Amino acid sequence: MPAPARRILRLALVILIVGVLVGAMAGLVTLFFRGVESVAFGYFENPARPGAVDAPVWRRFAAVIVACTIAAVVWWLIRTRARAVPSVQKAVTGTPMPWWETIVHAGLQIFIVGAGAPVGREVAPRELGALIGGGFARVFGLDARERTLVVAAAAGAGLAGVYNVPLAGALFTVEILLAELSLEAIGVALGASALAALVASIVEGGHAFYALPAVHASWSLAVFALIFGPAFGFLGYWFSHWTAWAERKKPSGAAILWLLPAASVIVAVVGIWLPQVMGNGRALGQYAFGSTSWAALGVLVFGFAAKSVLTLLTIRSGAAGGVLQPAIAVGAAAGAALGIGWALLWPGSPVAAFAILGGAALLAASQKAPLMALAIVFELTHAPFELLAPLGIAVAGSVLTRRLLEHAEDRAPRKLDI
Repeated sequence: MPAPARRILRLALVILIVGVLVGAMAGLVTLFFRGVESVAFGYFENPARPGAVDAPVWRRFAAVIVACTIAAVVWWLIRTRARAVPSVQKAVTGTPMPWWETIVHAGLQIFIVGAGAPVGREVAPRELGALIGGGFARVFGLDARERTLVVAAAAGAGLAGVYNVPLAGALFTVEILLAELSLEAIGVALGASALAALVASIVEGGHAFYALPAVHASWSLAVFALIFGPAFGFLGYWFSHWTAWAERKKPSGAAILWLLPAASVIVAVVGIWLPQVMGNGRALGQYAFGSTSWAALGVLVFGFAAKSVLTLLTIRSGAAGGVLQPAIAVGAAAGAALGIGWALLWPGSPVAAFAILGGAALLAASQKAPLMALAIVFELTHAPFELLAPLGIAVAGSVLTRRLLEHAEDRAPRKLDI
């Protein structure tokens, strides 16, 4: 057999093994997450009971404080007495991931999010996926190029498995981690993500992550997308700017022992009156998708502001976690709030359609990944494809606005990083 054919077959075999194992890992992560939620709140989330909204106040208050206090101690020990856990992007470029530190680090993320911390839980399965991919790349003796492909595909497969979003997982791999659209990259990314989502669906099931009312496209929604797409780009740009700042400024030493518990107290207090801000964003997102009238406007506006600030605060205080689901949630809240007013001026689409549009457009700008953002919103909501045109308009306006803002920032005088 020619060497190129042997190489492709070996790569396909590795992707087959890694995809299945990452899917099994994603299923276990989901079971662990549900277990934490069940202990913390007395039930685990679903579209009918998203997040901690229905839990007693004392449970919401105590769970997030206890979990973040425990996590602060363990993270301090890991970060000061063990090997550093690199980012997924560094793992893709060749930095090895220490096995037990990565597992504990990822487990802590699931632990605090399950207890109500306002960050995303999608980073943990990506890190565990990269760990699995890197391990099998070494076992099979893959070269540097093949290893990069496998680690990136495995990380994207972690996202695909934990949320049942195979297309978004593949696009996350090629659009963000690899930043290339070669046939080889697309093939390994799609193969790993599809396998992981299929295996994880044994635990996850095939239902939509978010429950939607009947939605449809309209000229009203299309014009809204054209006008407000750039506004979501502005919001997404600043959301990513400040989350990056929070990541840079998070404590590396003993300060986490008081900063993270203190942040959790603030989250707990806000959660007494606004439980939608707790957790990875599902509660706020589901509230936005279910909003229909002016009565929801207060929760949407305050939820948008509080979720954004509390996510930044939690990361700045030392927690590890994602910002993908929080970005969808705050974008959906903003879209629903604007859509309520717009629908009075020009009826034509339900408020949920504006929320979907806002979630996709803000996420696209914050992640600089328009294709992934479109895919994950469709896969999470099972929205009809007739929304693709207005969502595409909004996402295009959003990412182009982000590019303009980046250009302006590049030309502006440098300021001190506070």
